[in-house]
Amino acid sequence: VQLVESGGGVVQAGCDLTISCATSGFTFSGIWMHWVRQAPGKGLEWVSSVYTGNGSTNSADSVKDRFTVSRDNTKNILYLHINSLKSEDTALYYCAKFRYEEDPGRVVTSSPESYYWGQGTQVTVSS
Repeated sequence: VQLVESGGGVVQAGCDLTISCATSGFTFSGIWMHWVRQAPGKGLEWVSSVYTGNGSTNSADSVKDRFTVSRDNTKNILYLHINSLKSEDTALYYCAKFRYEEDPGRVVTSSPESYYWGQGTQVTVSS
């Protein structure tokens, strides 16, 4: 399993950004894929998930109005589009895949060992 995030950078507050996760080594269609972030000095925070089979999504209440998760099954790529970036969005953003069969459809951040992780892409929001 390989997960490679990209697209982060320094972005001004109020702007939009789309980050990506290129995947390989497993069947991408018909599973849950997830985005998780870690702000400086804080723990992991689950952000959004998409079921690659039918496109169903789940998102944390704190971001669901501004974050949109999507996927391209032809390219095996996961996306996260962030509208109107805020300073509190500054974080390292990871994509993740559950290691086992019964994915709950969101990330249980207390059990990070249950997931495959990418290396992350840094998003820094400047004011």
